[in-house]
Amino acid sequence: MLDTPASSGRAPGATDFAVVTHPALTPDDVRLARLENPGFGRVFTDRMVTIRYSEGAGWHDATLGPRQNLSFDPSTAVLHYAQEIFEGMKAYRLDDGAAALFRPDANAARFRASAERMAMVPLPEAMFVDAVKALVLAERDWIPSVPGGALYLRPFMIASEVFLGVKPSSEYIFAVIASSVGAYFKGEAPAVSLWVSTDYTRAAPGGTGAAKCGGNYAASLIAQAEATRRGHDQVLFLDATERRWIEELGGMNVFFVFDDGSLLTPPLGGTILPGITRDSLITLARDRGLVVREAPYAIDQAQADARSGRLVEAFACGTAAVVTSIGSMTLGDDRFTIGSGGPGQVTGALRSALVDLQLGHAPDPYGWHVRLD
Repeated sequence: MLDTPASSGRAPGATDFAVVTHPALTPDDVRLARLENPGFGRVFTDRMVTIRYSEGAGWHDATLGPRQNLSFDPSTAVLHYAQEIFEGMKAYRLDDGAAALFRPDANAARFRASAERMAMVPLPEAMFVDAVKALVLAERDWIPSVPGGALYLRPFMIASEVFLGVKPSSEYIFAVIASSVGAYFKGEAPAVSLWVSTDYTRAAPGGTGAAKCGGNYAASLIAQAEATRRGHDQVLFLDATERRWIEELGGMNVFFVFDDGSLLTPPLGGTILPGITRDSLITLARDRGLVVREAPYAIDQAQADARSGRLVEAFACGTAAVVTSIGSMTLGDDRFTIGSGGPGQVTGALRSALVDLQLGHAPDPYGWHVRLD
């Protein structure tokens, strides 16, 4: 495997990336063995991208080089004040062997919005996209060919100034790492079960719920652990004010499908992450003539609708899990099944339409599919 694009010393794209040659790339046979069953988030590629920011110099030192440890002073700001954001996106292998991204511009825009909410200096969106493209082009041999396989990309930014004091950092490190992944849920279960948390909430009005920052996920872990302990796959959060209105899962948005064929998803309002998969599915559904409402939906109403047969399908969606059917929910001691308890027709059709666009199997009228050659 060649250490491309080391021959030119620069990575492709408008951003000027210096390329540091990797001293010991993973041998092909070892890499291929790892890709046979990569799991999720355990197998990492050889390289990473880093870009630094400091007041006066701006964003600088854009580098594509070996994946390596980051070293910090104990007083580094991110360790104390949690100025940190990240993104999740995938690169896909096309039938002809090329790689493709899906809506990287949307990830770049959300990354910028997250930075602004966390009082961090935004990375230019074009630079974000260039960084992701540079890493994928260098690491496309790490895209697994297993069903559902992809290269999961994790762009992130941390406050790197060394100081103790409550203020925005004046220095940042942006990086992109990549992980070869298969299916998100083990065993590829036909549907997942949800535990409705009534003790914990994910976000509150005026908080950071719409930002993709680590603190939101840290706050969700205790509720997810409770769901797992009770035998469920995921936790479902309710609003922080009334503890009644459905918001989202620990790391995914949620949709509901009714017996008239319409869909509903909770509205964005600052407490829900604006998922790119969520937005894509809304567009795909409406273009297929389906009615999609972004409206509040109470858990007691979902409970009643499931029992009456009005609620026939539900699914979770996100970059990692793509589209996953929800078979049941448990609220307190009451476990109620949604529809047949397995995948539904609307869920399956929307998932297929989305995946076909991601893999380049269908015409793309939206400009979402970005081929990398």
